[in-house]
Amino acid sequence: MFETTPFAPDELDAYFRRIGWEGDRRADAATLRGVHLAHSRAIPFENLDPLRGTVPSLAPADLIAKLVRTGRRGGYCYEHNMLLAGVLEALGLGVTLLTARVVLGAQRFEDRPRTHMALLVEVPGDPRPYLADVGFGAPGALLEPVPLTTDVEFHGAGRRHRLVHAPHRGPLRLWVLQAHEAHEAHGESGAGVWRAQYAFTVEPFERPDYEVINWHIATNPRSPFRSRAYVQRSTPGRHLLLDGPLLTETHADGTVERRELTNETEARRVLDEEFGIAVPDGTRLLP
Repeated sequence: MFETTPFAPDELDAYFRRIGWEGDRRADAATLRGVHLAHSRAIPFENLDPLRGTVPSLAPADLIAKLVRTGRRGGYCYEHNMLLAGVLEALGLGVTLLTARVVLGAQRFEDRPRTHMALLVEVPGDPRPYLADVGFGAPGALLEPVPLTTDVEFHGAGRRHRLVHAPHRGPLRLWVLQAHEAHEAHGESGAGVWRAQYAFTVEPFERPDYEVINWHIATNPRSPFRSRAYVQRSTPGRHLLLDGPLLTETHADGTVERRELTNETEARRVLDEEFGIAVPDGTRLLP
């Protein structure tokens, strides 16, 4: 079970103000769903620290300072989910830290390393644990947590997900999170397709494991987060993604609009106005 230095009351208050959560602060499924959705829509995904050669800190105080108190920054998966884990634990929920293989676009699951962080959350009195994840940088990300149950379709804030099992070597079951993609997203018509997002087991990981993975992803020259800006934000009705110079807007009905940003001034303006991000000095956004 995840254990961390508890957030102080003023830190929790600042977090809930940051995500706009005015609901209950109870250890129940409704609070888990509400906080998860509010976090997903309020704090953007971004890799600006690794892009400018800095390894993001996962220390609780630093996560509060960057993602919460500035009000104009985000982070990538380890920052988002480590922050949420601390908040959920402070609310009285049980949290197990997981790692996953991002398999979106992969031919074989085994070709991808375990570099993504997700959470397994236990709600008192609920026999089902929940998969929670506010740090997956893709349009197929969860906006609300889903029970760890196979072959059931879950609808959350306009997105459709399900969990399935896949064969693999090892004593633990391999879980795969799938997201439903409308064919309109690919310029086609039809009922859409289920696409695997990431695969994981429920083996618990600890904070030192993520310190190593975080350092690797932030410093390895082959890491995509070192070579180009990758920023996303989910709002009601649309998902925004900046991948290098390409800005993609995906609407709830699956329609997609794309345009290429041409200069640094335009890129900074888009991050400011569309993503709510203040770009640190010295950051070069476009190749």
